Amino acid sequence: MAEITAAKRVVVRRDADDLAAAVGARLLSRVIKRTTVGKLAHVSLTGGSMGGRVLAAAAAHPRFGEVDWSLVHFWWSDERFVPRGDPDRNDVAAFAALFDVAGVPAENIHTMAGSDDGLDLDAAAEAYATELARFADPAVGAWPSFDVCFLGVGPDAHIASLFPDRPEIQVTDRATLPVRDSPKPPPDRITMTRPVINSSKRVWLVLAGADKASALGLALAGASYQSVPAAGAKGRKRTVFFVDEAAAAKVPPELIDAEY
Repeated sequence: MAEITAAKRVVVRRDADDLAAAVGARLLSRVIKRTTVGKLAHVSLTGGSMGGRVLAAAAAHPRFGEVDWSLVHFWWSDERFVPRGDPDRNDVAAFAALFDVAGVPAENIHTMAGSDDGLDLDAAAEAYATELARFADPAVGAWPSFDVCFLGVGPDAHIASLFPDRPEIQVTDRATLPVRDSPKPPPDRITMTRPVINSSKRVWLVLAGADKASALGLALAGASYQSVPAAGAKGRKRTVFFVDEAAAAKVPPELIDAEY
């Protein structure tokens, strides 16, 4: 087995509800810190059940009203290429959980195209790369410097729509890619590439459930990112795995950060 690296923090909470509340509070803290001094905050969101629960927890937090949402821009690391409004889309839960509640300006919500927008999959992926480039930070690339990039992790250790042992995980010369024949339905997707994800200041991977324990263990053990994409996710400042007790079943105690 590969040597376990200590560069990644693991924060454990009791269950999925406790986990969502803790991460939602931390997200607000980061965003408030930037917006109170007039700085923009770019946040890349993820889908899945935990993605929506974290945003709902943030919306219910006492500090929710302290955020100047006009200074916060939201993006997605991947999206399912289905019609807008389809419950399979990652952005649907975000609107229900946070955007509609907060009144986030429409121009700050950078959704990926739907299959009903008149673009084919390749054009839709390219359109998102163009949108990212509008907010490019030259210090990192042709895309924004995300203050926080959320990632879910599948039981197979995929992140965004970068799946194990597929060519997309190796691409470094593009910001976004079309994904066809995804091993997880729906088959057509759009994803950010690894360089975009890894240029984020903070990468927060959120995992809940015993079915994620194996993927978490492999990611922490420094497995090859080609076969374990979650192992290749890292932020420029911090990489944190926020997990519940069930997902943490195989984590060595010395890797758990009780203070963060």
